[in-house]
Amino acid sequence: MCKVGREWSRGIRVALVAIVALALLFPAAALAGGKKKKKDAPLPQSAPARPQVEISKLVWPEPPNTPRIRYLNYFAGQKIPTETEEKAAKKNKQSWMDRLAGIAPENQKGNRMLPFQLLGPSMMAVDAEGQLYVPDQRVGAIFVFNTETREPQLIRNGFEARFALVNGIAIDDDGRLFVTDGKLHHVLVFNEKHQVVDQITAGLVDPYGVALDTENRRLYVVDTQQDQVFVFDADSFKLLRRLGTAGKKHELATPGDFSLPTGVAVDKEGNVYVSDTMNSRIEIFDADGNFVSQFGKNCDGPGCTPKPKGIALDADGHIWLADPMLDVLQVFNREGQVMAYLGGHGSLPGQFSSLVGVTIDKKNRVFASDQYPGRVQMFRYITNAEAEQWNKEKEAQRAGERAGKEQPAGPKAEQAPKPE
Repeated sequence: MCKVGREWSRGIRVALVAIVALALLFPAAALAGGKKKKKDAPLPQSAPARPQVEISKLVWPEPPNTPRIRYLNYFAGQKIPTETEEKAAKKNKQSWMDRLAGIAPENQKGNRMLPFQLLGPSMMAVDAEGQLYVPDQRVGAIFVFNTETREPQLIRNGFEARFALVNGIAIDDDGRLFVTDGKLHHVLVFNEKHQVVDQITAGLVDPYGVALDTENRRLYVVDTQQDQVFVFDADSFKLLRRLGTAGKKHELATPGDFSLPTGVAVDKEGNVYVSDTMNSRIEIFDADGNFVSQFGKNCDGPGCTPKPKGIALDADGHIWLADPMLDVLQVFNREGQVMAYLGGHGSLPGQFSSLVGVTIDKKNRVFASDQYPGRVQMFRYITNAEAEQWNKEKEAQRAGERAGKEQPAGPKAEQAPKPE
């Protein structure tokens, strides 16, 4: 080949290499091939907007019925930073000189942690100051929520205590915590500063639900695997007695016995209520441990209790049950008649997914925990006295309208009594 031909061939090879290099560096430009974008290309349509729920008017039952339960709020964990907050945190990134000097950046001062969220909340309790305590089986910690700001703190595994499978919690008037751990086979006792001060073992195998009788100084602990409820002295932690018969492989259904029980609650008179989960019933005992009565049945609908777990009592003595099989929160009287219910499978306010826990505080606030996604919903129970007053005011308003007279504005039919 002549010199000119060799130079021309070398130039072609160089040009081809350059084109390939550009294609590798700028694939989008190479693929575009100089095509012009259409000016009037339609924009992709967004997904349909999720229906918005007006939670300020969310009550059960719906108007024109007398409302008895109002939705208030929910708890899921620490606030997740917005995109703007994350960018601001990155701008405040620590320099290598600060790290070398041991100086913490502004966004890490005060032991700042990554956002932590509920993953497996179980049984709950509320202290005298209105703080909500939520043991989380998957996180391996106890979330302590300020119910006004929703900000949480943690009682952590490996720091304040050692946890393996936290199931339930009870709190006395002095701020002591009683926390059941199914894998470590004990109840941990914390003081008001969240420091471990003692533990209760006394033959426990799988402690789950726990409740306090502050009047008679009794601590009730459900042992699921042994099909029993242990009764301890709440001060000395001495074992006083056991309810139910152990060693029968969860096969007993006789009155006073259990099959894989989970929840326990105590009323003002010292009566004890136990959710007998695999027998699909609630059993009631007196303060001395004598069997009194039972109710419940395995079916699918209002008034059914196929797998009752969480149990709590309101100010009027009604029994609240959390059932993960139905994902329904139901309210019964002591005879087992269903008074109210709400829920169903879902993630909207008032719906549940694996509903396991329920507790009620002195302000008539009801807390219900469902595990998927991990959250606790807060409701307000409207008492019998409040509902009666609401009905009287509404009837007076109707009478005034019928008589054609002006009456002071009473509550509207679609509004529930306001929480105190």
